[in-house]
Amino acid sequence: MVRFYLILVLLVSLTATTGFSQIVSGPMLGIIELRDAKIWVELSPSIAKAAIRINKKGETISRTISYKGELGNDFNPVTFTVGGLEPNTTYEYVILANDKPTKATGIFTTKKLWQWREPAPDFSFLTGSCSYFNEPTYDRPGAPYGKDSSIFESMSKEKAAFMVWLGDAWYTREVDYFSEWGLWYRASKDRSTPILQPFLKSMTHVGIWDDHDFGPNNSGAAYHLKDASRKVFTSYFPNASAGENGQGVYTKLTWSDIDIFMLDDRWWRSADDALDSVQGKPNPEKVMIGRQQLQWLKGALLESNATFKIVAVGSQVLNPVSPYDRWGRFPAEYVEFVQFLEANPISGVVFLTGDRHHSEIIKVERPGLYPLYDITVSPLTSGTHTFGKEEKNNPYRVLGVDQKQNYGRISISGPRGNRKLSVDFLGIKGENITNWSVTEKELRVPRK
Repeated sequence: MVRFYLILVLLVSLTATTGFSQIVSGPMLGIIELRDAKIWVELSPSIAKAAIRINKKGETISRTISYKGELGNDFNPVTFTVGGLEPNTTYEYVILANDKPTKATGIFTTKKLWQWREPAPDFSFLTGSCSYFNEPTYDRPGAPYGKDSSIFESMSKEKAAFMVWLGDAWYTREVDYFSEWGLWYRASKDRSTPILQPFLKSMTHVGIWDDHDFGPNNSGAAYHLKDASRKVFTSYFPNASAGENGQGVYTKLTWSDIDIFMLDDRWWRSADDALDSVQGKPNPEKVMIGRQQLQWLKGALLESNATFKIVAVGSQVLNPVSPYDRWGRFPAEYVEFVQFLEANPISGVVFLTGDRHHSEIIKVERPGLYPLYDITVSPLTSGTHTFGKEEKNNPYRVLGVDQKQNYGRISISGPRGNRKLSVDFLGIKGENITNWSVTEKELRVPRK
């Protein structure tokens, strides 16, 4: 009898372990729209069949959608797109593996159909960049570069609509970025970090890349594995779209009355050390976002009716005194875009950036027009940076946070015609470090 009991306990334990091991990471909420939703999960290589079962919260009637893609590889990120949903409705879901329910369950609510019916809803979203998880075997010797990852516990408790990852969502190392397998490994390894899992399913996640989740440090168009890197990135971030014609990962997100233009600062990027000027003129061959993407951005901004038009970029855009990554180091392209903004009556443009391992808000005045602001949020868990040298007393800095891990909460609120964009910089435990805000009236093109 005792022997039978021990065998039974062992079988139960094995079953529980197997059920857990079916899921490598996730689930994670992707884009949630009015009538469809993306649910992401990474499955174990042992899984041959996958499906998602979904029902309205509180109802027993459900439907099951099977995954039609390939499984059984070393890495198996899967995105389910569920259509036929109702606006402003809460749904429950469970991921099935080999026809069995897993522990990958969750809940989400579709967007509200507010247009032509009521004022734009108030909401907030989270943002940040530079997420490093230590792996001592492959990290550089010395003090660990990855810091306190409990920041993700604080972020998972936020009542936010979505998270915008501003680049370096994972950090490739020397063992990763020289091989396609290594690129897949790093994304999978970092995404599966246990402390990250509650955050992944707590809200929608979208992302842009910067150099470290694209490839080597400061890499760009010359990176020989960029096609493979694009495949990895789009497999781990199921954004609404990814560039055009198989090029780049830029896309757009609309939420309430804002548009976020999520740019790709790596696919077309010239070498940072390429000449800024040739024969005394800005070098037209030195680009950060490339002609295709620049034309898309111009057109998308002209078509936008959003109160705030947030341009998200991995590298800083403004910050005239920075000696590091910024769009201004690609002067021909940068000047073309700034002149475009000056020539066209586009209100509400704000930049949202990462990369720098400190947070700050940079303000650049434009005579006769509203000022441009660059909101930088960094780092989440990587090493921090200290304001120094030419940036120590940056005259363009409105406020700054250095030597501290932090994330940003951006809130949109207020009545029509007087909307406000507020930024809270928050610490590891969710404590408020500092804040700033700007109104739509302050970002309005003056009437002539």
